[in-house]
Amino acid sequence: MVAVRPGDVDAALSRIDPLRPVLLLFGPDSGLVRERARTFLDKAMTGSTDPFGLIRLDGDEIASAPARLIEEAATVALFGGRRVVSLRAGSKNLVPAVEMLLKSPPEEAVVVIEAGDLKRGAPLRNLCEASPHALAIACYADTERDIARLIDTMMAEAGLSIDRDARAELAGLLGGDRLASRGEIAKLILYATGEARVTGEHVRAIVGDASSLALDEISDAALAGASPEMAGAFAKALAEGMRPDVVLGAVARAGQALHLLRLSVESGVSADRAIEGARPAIHFRRKPLVERALRAWTARRLTTALLALDDALLGARRNATLGPAIAERALFQLASQARRG
Repeated sequence: MVAVRPGDVDAALSRIDPLRPVLLLFGPDSGLVRERARTFLDKAMTGSTDPFGLIRLDGDEIASAPARLIEEAATVALFGGRRVVSLRAGSKNLVPAVEMLLKSPPEEAVVVIEAGDLKRGAPLRNLCEASPHALAIACYADTERDIARLIDTMMAEAGLSIDRDARAELAGLLGGDRLASRGEIAKLILYATGEARVTGEHVRAIVGDASSLALDEISDAALAGASPEMAGAFAKALAEGMRPDVVLGAVARAGQALHLLRLSVESGVSADRAIEGARPAIHFRRKPLVERALRAWTARRLTTALLALDDALLGARRNATLGPAIAERALFQLASQARRG
């Protein structure tokens, strides 16, 4: 079995193994699949002067003509050196072509296969994991450590430093897709060029825009008791790679802001005036749900709800596997309490 363990991935990709000329990259993080493939292809092409040394193949075309993969891998490079083949899987079955290739592995070529999220037991994954001539590397969504390392590396390459709070805030907005994360960090670096340090204000101004809108939608709907809207926004956020604990943290902050507004109302200030005086200002599109939430809660009930949110947040951070379920349950409970209010 040549399935590469997560801790050995960097070492496996750092060298070209002539005994294992076939590399399968797969997983739910398509950006990470693409990034690792590009890095490995560049390494395989190092030293080559052949402008035709890299061949890119379409998986569906190869599935219809399996022998072509062997032909391309066996072709001698025009100006000598290593032949490099990049194959991106499509919707058709690649197994027959790859099976033929592994039975007669190339001696002077490297074949890199990019696939989607192949579950355990998928034929292409099983084939490559069982072959002594292939490496199979799973590409899962970045962990907190991976994201932190990516931020630090890109900031160092740009000659910038980042505040600790800003780094934590940025990390909470990244992670669904490696290339998307790189793009957001690169955008932040460009925005902060010329500054002494990257601060939380920079992060919120550039990276936080789209994410903040999504978090506001979840928070406002949950606190106003709008369960269907909350559920839809939460599902969309998870699909885009947002972590459940980040969502709960945003809802807790929104609840704290609502608590301050509610205290003002209970001290005699009108709801309209309290909302108008809120800092930061509440966008006009949010006002209907904020007004609804303000009517749904008392300060005392909201304090109890915030304590329950804190417990859920801690649970989601301690158990990443159950994080989505913990967060969803807490949000539905919050919306239910708002409706009862």
